[in-house]
Amino acid sequence: MNITEYSKDVSIKRTVDQGTSEQRKAVEGIISRVRREKDTALAELTEQFDGARLDTLKVSQSEMDAAYKNVDDETLAILREAKENITRFHERQQRQSWMTTEEDGTILGQKITPLDAVGVYVPGGRASYPSTILMNVLPAQVAGVERIVMVSPPQADGTLNDVVLVTACELGVKEIYKVGGAQAVAALAYGTETIAPVDKIVGPGNIYVALAKQLVYGTVDIDMFAGPSEIVVLADSTARPDYIAADMLSQAEHDPMASAVLVTPDLTLAEQVAKEVYEQLETLPKKDIAEASIRDYGAIYVTRDMNEALDAVNELAPEHLEVQTESPFELLGAIRHAGAIFVGENSSEPVGDYFAGPNHVLPTNGTARFSSPLNVDDFTKKSSILSYSKTSAQRHGAKIAAFARLEGLEAHARAVEKRLEEKEHDNENE
Repeated sequence: MNITEYSKDVSIKRTVDQGTSEQRKAVEGIISRVRREKDTALAELTEQFDGARLDTLKVSQSEMDAAYKNVDDETLAILREAKENITRFHERQQRQSWMTTEEDGTILGQKITPLDAVGVYVPGGRASYPSTILMNVLPAQVAGVERIVMVSPPQADGTLNDVVLVTACELGVKEIYKVGGAQAVAALAYGTETIAPVDKIVGPGNIYVALAKQLVYGTVDIDMFAGPSEIVVLADSTARPDYIAADMLSQAEHDPMASAVLVTPDLTLAEQVAKEVYEQLETLPKKDIAEASIRDYGAIYVTRDMNEALDAVNELAPEHLEVQTESPFELLGAIRHAGAIFVGENSSEPVGDYFAGPNHVLPTNGTARFSSPLNVDDFTKKSSILSYSKTSAQRHGAKIAAFARLEGLEAHARAVEKRLEEKEHDNENE
C-alpha cells in the first residue's frame, strides 16, 4: 500500500465494467429471446446457466414454509430488528403532496404517487444476500409500492437460499420467482406468461445483469449502474490504526477492483495503518481478493493539514466515508461529496451495510458528486398540479401568448388568446 503526499489529481475512479462486445451481444440475444418465447425461454435459460430444471418459476407457499424450518431463531431476531431499523429510517424520507392557493384563485401543487410495481433482483445460487432484500424492498414499501416482485437465480436443485426466502417472507413479498441473469431482467421489463412487467428494476448483479438493466432502461426505470465498492477513511492522530485497517479490508474483500483509501495529515498514523493492513490481511479467508484490491486500488494520502484532507475527500467523492477524528461532527459541514458518512470510531462501514437503518445502495466511482443513496423518492413519481383561475388567465394571457410566439408556436398563443376573447366578449355585453 503506497503512502504518498496528496495532490490535486487524487482519484479512486476506475473504469466501470461496461462489458465486452461479446457480452453485450449475448445479453441482447437473451432479452430478444425472452420477449419472443417468454416462460419457455426462462425455463431453458435457467437450466442452461444455473443447472436447474424447474417445473414452475414461482416460489410456492410450501417452499416458504420449509425455509423457516431451516433458519434459527437468533437469525430471525436479527433480521427482524434490522428490518425495524431500516424501515424507521426510511419513513423519515417520506414526502407529502401539497397545494397552494394564490389570492386570485390560482392553485399550484405537486402530487406524490408511488410506482405501481417494482422488481428486485437478488443475487443467488450458493450466495445469500438478505441485506439486498431489506435495502431494496423496504424503501419501496415505505413509498407505498403495492406490487413488489423478487427474482433470484436458483441453486442447482431448483431452490432458493433459505435465509433469502425467509427475509422476503418477513417483508411480505408475495411474488418470488426462481430466475436470474439477464433473462430475469428481461422478464421484469417486458413480462412473460407468469411474470407481469414492472415499472422499475433495482438490485445488484453480475455484468450480464448490469448490461441487461442498462439495455431495458427506458422501457423501465433502473436504480443505477454501479461500479466496485469503495471506502475512504478520514482520520487524524487520535484514530486507532487497527480500526482503520479493519474497515479498509472490509471493503477490499468485496472485489479485486474495490478501493480502500486513508486520507490523513498524520504520517505516523499512515505508517501504522499500512502495517496493520498487511498484518490483518494474512488471516482473511478472502485474502487473495483483498490483497489484489489493496495492491491495485488501495492508497494512503498524507496531507499538510485537515483542510487539505477535506479537499481530498471531496475530490474522491467516495461511496463510503468514515470520519475518525477527535471531533468528527465538526467536519460534517465541510464534507460535500460522499454516498454515506460514518461518523466516529465506532461507526464501522458494516454497521451501515446491515443494521443501522440508512440504505447501503450507494453511488460509486465519484458519482456521489451528483447522486444519492437509494431512497423512498426513488420509488415515487411527482405530478405537477396547475389550476389557473379565470382572473389569472386573463391577467397573464397576453404575456403567455407573446412568449409562445417567441418560440414560433402560434397554436400555443391562440389557445391562450381564446380565453382572452371571452373577456372582450364580456366587456362588449356590459
